[in-house]
Amino acid sequence: MNRTDLTNGQAKGLAPDLESGLDALGLALDSAQVRTLLGYLDELDRWNQTYNLTAVRSREAMLGRHILDALSIHPYLAGSRWIDVGAGAGLPGIPLAVAQPQRQFWLLDSAGKKARFMRHAVRTLKLPNVTVLEMRVEDHQPTTLYDGLLARAFAPMDRLLTLTGHLLRAGGQVLAMQGRNQAGEALIDGFTLRETLTLSVPGSEGVRKLRIVEKNPEASAWPE
Repeated sequence: MNRTDLTNGQAKGLAPDLESGLDALGLALDSAQVRTLLGYLDELDRWNQTYNLTAVRSREAMLGRHILDALSIHPYLAGSRWIDVGAGAGLPGIPLAVAQPQRQFWLLDSAGKKARFMRHAVRTLKLPNVTVLEMRVEDHQPTTLYDGLLARAFAPMDRLLTLTGHLLRAGGQVLAMQGRNQAGEALIDGFTLRETLTLSVPGSEGVRKLRIVEKNPEASAWPE
């Protein structure tokens, strides 16, 4: 890829590493999208110095462990409406929203400082397909149910599905990004495990498990 004028921020030096990572993931982004991802990396690093949004402290580590990790699940999204629960600093929702502007993303977190950062990032990066929700997941009662739900180490699988089942339409999917030790967790009634994948994330030495879970048609009426 030959991309120029990527960003004026300090992350500009990481452009070759980002390009290499995108190639490894089979993800073709244009120069504006690459510039936006690097801008997000700059904002995350800047805010992290004051608000401790993530334990990862260097831009180089953030690139692999956050940006490319988020983008590693890009082939598995379907449908137009996705919610990222416990989104924290906007991961994986913001990188995916940059990479897939044809989809709408809602980023939910109850922590005020994290929601403030996400709103700042959405404004700064000019992401019209992202909405930030500052609330507990139990309190969110959408008028239109979501096609899919993103969860990055949010909670054990049974609790995740119990807390979020009311957000999904029948047939909707949960993409649960988990570590090695979470891969065997049980589901709850109303959901079916469709696939468990082990993903290779450029720039990260950890193991990323992705569990794809589908809400059964008969589970469309969710208990209060």
